[in-house]
Amino acid sequence: MAFKAVKNNQNLVDIELEKMKFWREHKTFAKSLQNREKAKKVVFFDGPPFANGLPHYGHMMIGSLKDAMARFWTMKGFSVPRVAGWDCHGLPVEYEIEKQFGLAGKQDIEKMGTEKFNQACRESVFKYTNEWEEVMDRFARWVDFENGYATLENDYMESIWWVFKQIWAKGLVYEGAKAMQICPRCETPLSNFEVTQGYKDITDLSVTIKFALKDQKDTYFLAWTTTPWSVASVMGLAINKDIDYVKVKADDGFYILAESRLEAVFNNSDRSYEIVEKMKGADLVGQKYQHVFDYYDRAPEVLASEKAFSVVATEYASDQEGTGIVTINGAFGEEDMMAAKENGLPMFVNVAMNGNYLPEVKDFAGKFVKGQDQNIAAFLEKKGNLFKKENYRHSYPHCWRCDTPLLNYSTKAWFIKVTEVKDKMLVNNQKINWQPPHLKDGRFGKWLEGARDWNISRNRYWGCPIPIWRNEYGDMMAIGSMEELKNLTGGVLPKDLEGKLDLHKPYIDQITFVHPDRDPKDEKALMKRISDVFDCWFESGSMPYAQLHYPFENKKEFEGNFPADFIIEAIDQTRGWFYTLHVLSTILFDKPAANNIVCTGHVNAADGEKLSKSKKNYPDPTQLFASKGVDAVRFYLYQSPVVVGDGVRFSEQHVDEFLKKFNLTIWNTYSFFVTYANIDGWAPDRLISPFKPKHALDKWILSELNALIQVVGSEMEGYNMMKATRPMVEFVDNLSNWYVRRSRRRFWKSENDQDKDEAYQTLYTALVIFSRMLAPFMPFMAEEIYQNLTGNESVHLTDWPEFRKQFVDKKINQQNFMVRSIVALGHQIRAKNKIKVRQPLSKVEIALPDGIDLKSIKSQIDVIAEELNVKEVEFLSLDE
Repeated sequence: MAFKAVKNNQNLVDIELEKMKFWREHKTFAKSLQNREKAKKVVFFDGPPFANGLPHYGHMMIGSLKDAMARFWTMKGFSVPRVAGWDCHGLPVEYEIEKQFGLAGKQDIEKMGTEKFNQACRESVFKYTNEWEEVMDRFARWVDFENGYATLENDYMESIWWVFKQIWAKGLVYEGAKAMQICPRCETPLSNFEVTQGYKDITDLSVTIKFALKDQKDTYFLAWTTTPWSVASVMGLAINKDIDYVKVKADDGFYILAESRLEAVFNNSDRSYEIVEKMKGADLVGQKYQHVFDYYDRAPEVLASEKAFSVVATEYASDQEGTGIVTINGAFGEEDMMAAKENGLPMFVNVAMNGNYLPEVKDFAGKFVKGQDQNIAAFLEKKGNLFKKENYRHSYPHCWRCDTPLLNYSTKAWFIKVTEVKDKMLVNNQKINWQPPHLKDGRFGKWLEGARDWNISRNRYWGCPIPIWRNEYGDMMAIGSMEELKNLTGGVLPKDLEGKLDLHKPYIDQITFVHPDRDPKDEKALMKRISDVFDCWFESGSMPYAQLHYPFENKKEFEGNFPADFIIEAIDQTRGWFYTLHVLSTILFDKPAANNIVCTGHVNAADGEKLSKSKKNYPDPTQLFASKGVDAVRFYLYQSPVVVGDGVRFSEQHVDEFLKKFNLTIWNTYSFFVTYANIDGWAPDRLISPFKPKHALDKWILSELNALIQVVGSEMEGYNMMKATRPMVEFVDNLSNWYVRRSRRRFWKSENDQDKDEAYQTLYTALVIFSRMLAPFMPFMAEEIYQNLTGNESVHLTDWPEFRKQFVDKKINQQNFMVRSIVALGHQIRAKNKIKVRQPLSKVEIALPDGIDLKSIKSQIDVIAEELNVKEVEFLSLDE
């Protein structure tokens, strides 16, 4: 048979489009799954994206890694299900609908109606699924969309209920009031790992306030705060009992502050001062002061408190910044709340969850607090209580979805007692093979060590409802299944207006029942669902169970394949999805969610900046694929630091360089073989078996090939894609720039002899086997080479190449490595001295390091002389 002719200047993008068409027509992906249907499974958890947004480079990069790993394990003989999933609930979806309908927050949503709002959310969540499928298809990521799952499905949500019921039964759920970061625009608290995603460096106003002592005339505590908006309900001042404080006399009175802060505080204040008294912080505890706002002076809580408007000792008061004295407002801030509770200070929440002051703050009622810092400062100045104001640069959390500055706010929410299972989580983390390895005890391990209880409730609308029902007596029940709910309601389940089962709000909120232990006629015994929905991270963390509707279905399948074999996501998921998976799997099964976790870095713009649609600082993916091809982008990414958790600066130029260095080198080697094989009429039917080539070059390249099979397979099994792919680049260089170049005369000679046949068979074997190794990484080119050279249907239906130890010769590998190194150094010296290779030289002197087989290298003197164009090769001893 003759091979299909190959062009040297072939447009590789055209090849990719042909292969895409071929795979669709021949259902190659489905066949690859069917071939392994009865094989042992390798399971991976695929983080579900939101389908109401378009895929970006990050999705494509991570998707290419997932695809390569899935293809590899399939070729190794395993069944690797690849089912698509979609995140459908939560603030990302709600925020888009609010923008679409011009809604300003919860008040507008309530006017619109929960049913109408949630219906709009439902209609939007699959807005871009076609685009996702097209991009996945073009990027050669094989995913089963037909049998996918979505977090909005009743079955998925029922499994979430089951997960929650197990945690409830273990006594690990509680309702509590805590200081949490809330988004005033979304009017809901965020979990601590959500908060970490939105920090930005901003400039705020800090103020130093004069608080007059009650028993000392013209004497003031100087207290510092970076949240002037919270001062109205400050109930105490915090000092550190071990810090040295001073009382100083200035032109306008006496001031008390930390001694070490004197210079910084009085700098630019136009006040001269002298120290009149020194004291320890402990000496200040209990002293009373006059608050600068009088809103709460006569409040019952204040009158009943002995410590209201007094100085208390805390450990967090510091003399590293400010004045060494800080304000305490238990309603806003975790440390403040603890200090208020420990010292019996009243707490007043005088801000609504939308961030506006309540009417009791008479001078600023109805105003948004984050916009009032300057006005508060002006108010204090007018009253004579402002000592100083200045800009303060710091990192401040913003909503990860709508970018609104967060408020540290005391509110009620539902929590999981993560702190009670932290030790188990740390033990289970040690069972995971992390890539890169430092994440185990570094970023992820340290995050676990500082784990806090998880706020899982959101007082929002579009999400899986938390299945807690309670009555006026305080009886509470967690429901773990629809069957359990039916038994309590006499068969009634929530249904939408069309009569279809729907667990969402508002339908679920219409389901009530009487507590089994109460009088059915007692109205107070009526159980009603709490209004909150789950944090969407709880939903995605339940994915291992909910995607299979476990335990209601697929019980054996799930339990036989958990933990998963691997997960691949970006490094920020160590504080997101990886964390929630780990929390839930530890509580439910005391196991990690996956045995292997691969963390990628982030793809950045060429200048190192974050990719930005508005800045247009990155090449359009579709245009890049159209000009350079997907294979080039994929393999470039596998080689980059991004696969070991570091960032990569992505540019079209980098892809182009790799395309020329690797892709085109493979193609030209393949083209060389096909061209001369067709000229000589060489075909695979002339293959010799068992194949035992005599030529040293044939032995060497087959030895390198089999060594490559072993190292690539081993590194992929260890989930280290960079270490797996980099040797492939070296092999292609060996194959093209040494083996083929040094063997050209063997292919060019006119007579067909055994040596020529063995050269063809060697190169044919190398290309076919290498195409199979290349298949997970560059699926299009691998397919083209394999199909043309073998006539078989698809490289993606083959097994991973078998490692043949008998072909590996370490001595011949080292010999050729040293010879190539000598030649490369010789060429470098010529280039440095601007002496072209075509100019012959009389002699080259070579000194070899200890441990090198000199006899073996000397056997290649003719090769070295020819490559360096010298008449004589002389070896020197380093001892001479």
